[in-house]
Amino acid sequence: MLALEVKPRGKESAEVLREKGIVPAVLYGPKEPATPIAIDARLLEHVWREAGETTIVTLKGAGEDKDTLIHDAQFHPVTGKLLHADFYVLEKGKKITINVPLEFEGLSPAEKAGHILVKALHEIEIEVAPSELPHHLIVDLTVLANVGDHITAAQISLPPSATLITHGEEIVASMTEFKEEKEEITPPPETEILTAKPAGGEEAGDAAPAAEEKAEKKEKKGEK
Repeated sequence: MLALEVKPRGKESAEVLREKGIVPAVLYGPKEPATPIAIDARLLEHVWREAGETTIVTLKGAGEDKDTLIHDAQFHPVTGKLLHADFYVLEKGKKITINVPLEFEGLSPAEKAGHILVKALHEIEIEVAPSELPHHLIVDLTVLANVGDHITAAQISLPPSATLITHGEEIVASMTEFKEEKEEITPPPETEILTAKPAGGEEAGDAAPAAEEKAEKKEKKGEK
């Protein structure tokens, strides 16, 4: 288990504490009143990297030692520094309900053959004794040998004291067949052949008869 030294928070503002390298925080629980505390920023960041939200952190310096989980952590959007943390105090002798992240291990034979691995869940909810709380749960992908094979939540190994809260039939990972998409060839558009018209808007086929008719009229006038 990890441990952190904490101090009761005084009347200094959060901004002043952060300037001194201290992170304002709060601890609370079912039988623990909300208590403002202050923690060295470097120590807290180190513990956060190791613990996340699924490892018990023992707080020292706020009365008797308290087993807690980091329930929430706030970070600066630009620098990424921890700005605030909430610690949930666990009740002794009682199980806790928590979402535990899944860690996928191994390469499935179906994936080696070129098919597609689909990861549907990345965490599952369990109820477990604090002493057996896992940092993560392993999902063995090597059992996915063929297309259509899948792993359900009920197939994941849990600590002895743990009970699965997530529905056991929920699919965690599955294999889907890889199908190569054939490129569709679009035929070129049909070209419309346009017939040119002579000046004046007459079609080519009508031009010759019109000329002959004019010539005949001139000849008749000449005879007269």
